Amino acid sequence: MLETRRGEFQSPNVQRRIKPDLSIVVVAYNIPRELPRTLYSLSSRYQRHINSDDYEVIIVDNGSVPPVDPGRLRDLADNFRLIHIDEASPSPAAAVNRGLAEAQGEIIAVMIDGARIATPGLLHFGRHAARLYKRAVVASLGWHLGYDYQSHAMEAGYDQAAEDALLESIGWREDGYRLFEIATMDESSADGWFAPISESNALFLRRDTWDQLGGMDEQFDLPGGGLVNLDTFYRAVDLPDAELVLMLGEGTFHQVHGGVATNASAELMASNWTKWADQYERIRGRPYAVPLRRHLPTYIGTLPRAALLRFVRAASALGVETDIAQTRRNVR
Repeated sequence: MLETRRGEFQSPNVQRRIKPDLSIVVVAYNIPRELPRTLYSLSSRYQRHINSDDYEVIIVDNGSVPPVDPGRLRDLADNFRLIHIDEASPSPAAAVNRGLAEAQGEIIAVMIDGARIATPGLLHFGRHAARLYKRAVVASLGWHLGYDYQSHAMEAGYDQAAEDALLESIGWREDGYRLFEIATMDESSADGWFAPISESNALFLRRDTWDQLGGMDEQFDLPGGGLVNLDTFYRAVDLPDAELVLMLGEGTFHQVHGGVATNASAELMASNWTKWADQYERIRGRPYAVPLRRHLPTYIGTLPRAALLRFVRAASALGVETDIAQTRRNVR
């Protein structure tokens, strides 16, 4: 690796001469098993319809012990950079903001959790979706690897070894859309094509939108960031001229790694949520609520066969909810 300045490394293949128009900021913390998969899924050998010169990936190591090995970048293209934060906050908010400050692209995507594998069209469709509107808020839906919410699946014996076997069984590196076959929508995105979502783990905004938001709010200083990702999404879609764009057949897939939110037990999650919600209310002066849509979102992308069953289920759930609502109005 070449050290470009204190704490920063980039791939040694060639010196970049073209300024990318897309930057992806990935925060990593103590995920040595999961991070290589995430980075591979963001590489040009895996991502479709986009060249390495079109984008850069900035990995911000938020105080991992041991630090992320720069050798992880050796087999990737020259558009990967690694930044170490030695005296890191337990929250990823400052790490995200460091990545935003380093980003060269006019469109910037943030993956606050570096333990998520992306689908092959995520960068292509996210990049184009961000150009659809002046204030486009481009979101991908979130998924858990495995056949249940991971906190529940882990209670039934799901672990890293089971997950490794699942991933091996589908050959995801050759066809990343097969990830839908072995995944469950996460809590923040349940039926999210048609129902309001609370966050995105691959959020694409133009640079001036990130500037308007002021990045992520570093007042959210609890371990894991508390509700900082939900807060960021809320503030983005709440901008007066915001237009939400949802990617149809792209997503990020969470790997088991013992995170403070996704992999916490039900009891611990309830306790954590109380702390996070209290902090949110202190900072914002109101309780947290999922942002409501002012109007229908714009949809972009394709829908791979592996995701069709989940899409139909979401559409069916929408139909049932509509029927129930209509029945209630008739009764009144």
